[in-house]
Amino acid sequence: MDWASLWLTMQLAGVTVAVLLVVGTPLAWWLSCTKSRARTLVEAVVALPIVLPPTVLGFYLLVALGPHGPIGGPWKALTGSALSFTFTGLVIASTFYSLPFVVQPLQGAFEAVGTKPMEVARSLRASKLDAFFTVVSPMALRGYVSALVLGFAHTLGEFGVVLMVGGNIPGVTRVLSITIYDHVESLEYTQAHVLSATLLIVSFLMLTIVYTVNRRLPVNVS
Repeated sequence: MDWASLWLTMQLAGVTVAVLLVVGTPLAWWLSCTKSRARTLVEAVVALPIVLPPTVLGFYLLVALGPHGPIGGPWKALTGSALSFTFTGLVIASTFYSLPFVVQPLQGAFEAVGTKPMEVARSLRASKLDAFFTVVSPMALRGYVSALVLGFAHTLGEFGVVLMVGGNIPGVTRVLSITIYDHVESLEYTQAHVLSATLLIVSFLMLTIVYTVNRRLPVNVS
């Protein structure tokens, strides 16, 4: 077992999901409530990583995060270091790649809850944030569970995007999926089997948790 790659992968998945919950929650709420014509366009952008080849997305992210890119350029000017081929760059790339696996479950949960609970809470003089976190979010718990587990599990298995943006630097960007590829390329099938089986078991258990928890949680429909 390559413990360094395993720990790095877990760190990447954990940080990515935390960022996605912060970014994805207001985005999912807006998508569930808005009547703007831009909704369809935003939904298409959010879902793009599902159909776009990872190497294509990884290439454009590499360009954007590079020292002369629209994101990497200002970052380098501000910090003196590049974003590409770093753990921070991996987090940014993973955030884009796993975005639909967090936003879509949350959006579906918020749509099931509807806007009436928020309106009732507001009529009782609760602030928007208070009403959202104390009324809407608990009612959308099923969506949060799905978003958390699916986002984490999806990040664990990333290959094309992380390879394009982070390369293969041991202890820095070498995650489990890249380690498995290295073992297969070197004909080290035993090590590849161990790592692949680990990811398979973890992914299966996480999906089992999602289905089990969601069956036990009440369905809230406005």
